[in-house]
Amino acid sequence: MDYKLIITLFTFCVAAFSGMKAAEAASFSVVADGLNNARGLSFGLDGALYVTEAGTGGNGACIPSVTGQGGSLCYGTSSTVLKIENGVTSPVLTGLPSIALADGTGAGGARDIQFDTTGKPYILMGYGANPTFRNNLGNIDLGKIIAPDFQTNSWTSIADLANYELVNNPDGGDINSNPLGFFIDGNNLIAVDAGANNLLSVQTNGTNLQTLSVFPQEILTNPVFPPSGTPSTEPGQVPTPTAPPPPQLPIQVVPSSVVRGPDGAYYVSQFTGFPFPEGGAKIYRVGTDGETTIYADGFTQLTDLEFDSAGNLYALQYANQSAWKGNFDGSLIKIAADGTRTTILSGNGLESPNALAIAPNGEIYITNRSDRPGLGQIIRVENSQAVPEPNSAFSVFLLGAFGVAWLRKSTSRVCLNQKP
Repeated sequence: MDYKLIITLFTFCVAAFSGMKAAEAASFSVVADGLNNARGLSFGLDGALYVTEAGTGGNGACIPSVTGQGGSLCYGTSSTVLKIENGVTSPVLTGLPSIALADGTGAGGARDIQFDTTGKPYILMGYGANPTFRNNLGNIDLGKIIAPDFQTNSWTSIADLANYELVNNPDGGDINSNPLGFFIDGNNLIAVDAGANNLLSVQTNGTNLQTLSVFPQEILTNPVFPPSGTPSTEPGQVPTPTAPPPPQLPIQVVPSSVVRGPDGAYYVSQFTGFPFPEGGAKIYRVGTDGETTIYADGFTQLTDLEFDSAGNLYALQYANQSAWKGNFDGSLIKIAADGTRTTILSGNGLESPNALAIAPNGEIYITNRSDRPGLGQIIRVENSQAVPEPNSAFSVFLLGAFGVAWLRKSTSRVCLNQKP
């Protein structure tokens, strides 16, 4: 036996895996802090990063929340759009409508921002309640898509998604509207309404508002509920049940974001409804023919999706555990075109993230602590491209160079059993 070869190979294995472990240490830096319910973000043609804050509501009129639990949602004009450029954060649009619970959580307001190919911005306004009650707040633009003018601090209503739910109710369930994310595809604005459980399309001039896909209820088998008497950590969720959960429970899909893939199809992330089953969230693919299929599953409470220039899909998890457990450590997961998954970040300060955006240079930005008024952050992921998987090119190299028979020997097991 050539012990020099063994020692050489073992040293190579250790060095390679040591390098992999070091490369796994993706981290992030904070580029903006102290935000109020930071939600969507997008890069403008000017290269600046634009962020929406849903705000903290106000002292105006109030309406009931969806579940009727946790108090009322009260109106104010605390929602804003921020611009981050050269390390400076400044507001570019203020006075947008906002509703929130008394402590500023559960906010509905400016939810997402996107720019068309000419640089014109559009903003998706969240809502999160029955559209029937919206008139109680006055003539406001919650639940709509608007076109802002940053120079005059004004905006124009483009499409009323909440009213569309009120009039049409495509999924046939409860009347509820909460637009969460959208995407600009040519002259069309493609949006998901988490409350209405559908995918919508409307032209940028406000015409031809229609349903592209409806996401029906799912049947959850053996649901896991919070233990009896456990206080709710999510004021807007269904209250803790007093009886054991049924063996099967219908839950809403709750679509949370949409993006166009390299194949021209729309990819939609799922947040899931209460009790937020771990591993129960999916990524749906809505083809150009309108057919809706499951592209990937096994996620937990997804909030956003984004493709990079190489065709990799990045998925953002709001929490890795059911929200009612109170642990809001989230994850950023990369899905290659062949389906290979790599966890870029998980926990370690990544908490209740809501949206991500990829800069022209490939840098990834995320809205962090998105559910905490006054504590929201914009973070930049560091070293995001150097995170290998156990089935990396190194393993392929070993298989190709030395063959399966060689790998069966004990010396090879010493190497391959090392954890990256």
